[in-house]
Amino acid sequence: MLGWFKKKFSKKEETAAPVEELPLEPAAEEEVLEQQAPVEEVVAVEGAVADEKGLKTPGLGSMFRQLSTRLSLTKESLVYRIDTLFLGKKEIDADLFDELEEILITADLGINTTMEILDDARKRVKRDALSDPKELRAVLKEQLRSFIIQSDTSAELVMPDSGPFVIMVVGVNGVGKTTTIGKITNKFKKSGQSVLLVAADTFRAAAVAQLKIWGERNNVNVVHQHEGADPSAVAFDAIDQGVAGNYDVVIVDTAGRLHTQVNLMEELKKIKRVMGKKLAGAPHEILLVLDATTGQNAISQAKLFNETVGITGLALTKLDGTAKGGIVANICRELGIPIRFIGIGEQIDDLRDFDPDEFIDALFGEDSYTNQQ
Repeated sequence: MLGWFKKKFSKKEETAAPVEELPLEPAAEEEVLEQQAPVEEVVAVEGAVADEKGLKTPGLGSMFRQLSTRLSLTKESLVYRIDTLFLGKKEIDADLFDELEEILITADLGINTTMEILDDARKRVKRDALSDPKELRAVLKEQLRSFIIQSDTSAELVMPDSGPFVIMVVGVNGVGKTTTIGKITNKFKKSGQSVLLVAADTFRAAAVAQLKIWGERNNVNVVHQHEGADPSAVAFDAIDQGVAGNYDVVIVDTAGRLHTQVNLMEELKKIKRVMGKKLAGAPHEILLVLDATTGQNAISQAKLFNETVGITGLALTKLDGTAKGGIVANICRELGIPIRFIGIGEQIDDLRDFDPDEFIDALFGEDSYTNQQ
């Protein structure tokens, strides 16, 4: 089962809701095919466990090592540089803190977060009479961990007592929003939940087509209408189908938009409002997808989306492709919104449930599972 479920369901047969077919234009179909994730390969790894089909799935140790490997760019720009700095110093002085400040800022922790870390570190050095620079490593690690876990909101998704659990997914163009939806759907399916996908991005035929491909890959239905249809109407009808079909989860894909486009942000408010009128409490989760490679711009996006619709969770994609993974700590400190998922690769299983302790241990190169094997 997924670790972020508070309410568990028994596996049941999905009800096939009627789905309107939308013919693909050749250009749209070509665009979608180019966006498809590569076909997964089954690779035998140490600690892997064979399922009933004989396929190998990674064990705890190998999953942890995979995360550590995928964070290699951030480790090089942050942890390895810190270690190199400390190895070259014999005492803790002003020069060391100046160099440490540069390392933290270039890893995208942000100025405010960096200053708070350094101020706290100076206090610890004075209070505990620390003299060896290497002792600062443990201090920094714990400070980063404290920022990541300080959110006032639980990272667990809370399922409603009745009716489908409705997730509204938002984000700007190009962050991997629809792909993230496909991977989340895979997680729900593996845990035995029935899922209905909703194509409320009606501005691009390719967006609907891409979601339909993910629906086919996960063997789930996709509700959609013609190009240019009212997104709120699509969402409204989808809630009807979700309730009538007794689905466990309904995931609504919205149009990618710049957070500065006021008219489009207002449309998000309408979609949210319409779903709430159709089903009390919906949407139960408003998930914002952010691209980790955009750095501090992700903070601005999150703040404006939060002001518009009230974000309840974050999915941070492309962490494997950036040297600025320090944005994770900065986002947690600045926003106080829980990170639900992190993307560390292109494969369908490369969207990981976010675990702060696992993330920090992987970043600092300490395999917490070593002693368990």
